[in-house]
Amino acid sequence: MRISTMLSTLMVLLLFSVPTIQAETAKVDAKEIVKKMDELYRSSSSQATMEMEIITPHWERTLKMDAWSLGMDQTFIRILSPKKEKGIATLRIENEMWNFLPKTNKVMKVPPSMMMGSWMGSDFTNDDLVKEFTFIDDYTFELIDVENPREGVAYVKCVPKPGLPIVWGHIVIAVKERGYLPVWQKYYDEKGQLMREMFFKEVKTFGKRTIPAVMELIPTHKEGNKTIVRYLDAKFDIKIDKGIFSLRNLRTRI
Repeated sequence: MRISTMLSTLMVLLLFSVPTIQAETAKVDAKEIVKKMDELYRSSSSQATMEMEIITPHWERTLKMDAWSLGMDQTFIRILSPKKEKGIATLRIENEMWNFLPKTNKVMKVPPSMMMGSWMGSDFTNDDLVKEFTFIDDYTFELIDVENPREGVAYVKCVPKPGLPIVWGHIVIAVKERGYLPVWQKYYDEKGQLMREMFFKEVKTFGKRTIPAVMELIPTHKEGNKTIVRYLDAKFDIKIDKGIFSLRNLRTRI
């Protein structure tokens, strides 16, 4: 009788546990994941101080910079050091982007064809830094299964919408199911070959926002190359002077 009772109890527990697991899985929402990725480092407004370490087989250098954003459409970045690059600035307003070079005192508009070009010799592109394209607006996305999945991690495949000048065939995002913090992103070309990987590390809280404070980008086709971005400080949902996002401010020397 005792064995029979134990077996009956176990069966009841198993039967009731299956819907619970399915319910938790159903809560994972691909749209919410990509929205979180778009807004993770931006929100309604943001200001951050960062370091960018660029590593190649032949040389290394570290840039320190300040960055501001307003919504998803305005971004301003100014390099603080080293001395050689100090004062170089980048401004993006909606689909337009400009760079200011203090040595020549010139403002150069970046054409759409150059958005996927390298920013300051790093493995990040112009689009990576200013986010001309967003997952939520410019990609289709769906939850997928992958080989050797990690427990508690969800995977989303993002495919660019037709007609956009995006070089990636698709991007796969891995996020923690709780909180949707990113673990990694993998970028594939149109032939399905892995071109680069970005890993998110050192989760920290800045004010009320918790983010990975380190992003490590590794191009798979450039052996020995790596670019690491470290957030030294960040503020989100703060009041920002709209004059920051202007050509006049772009020319300001520091």
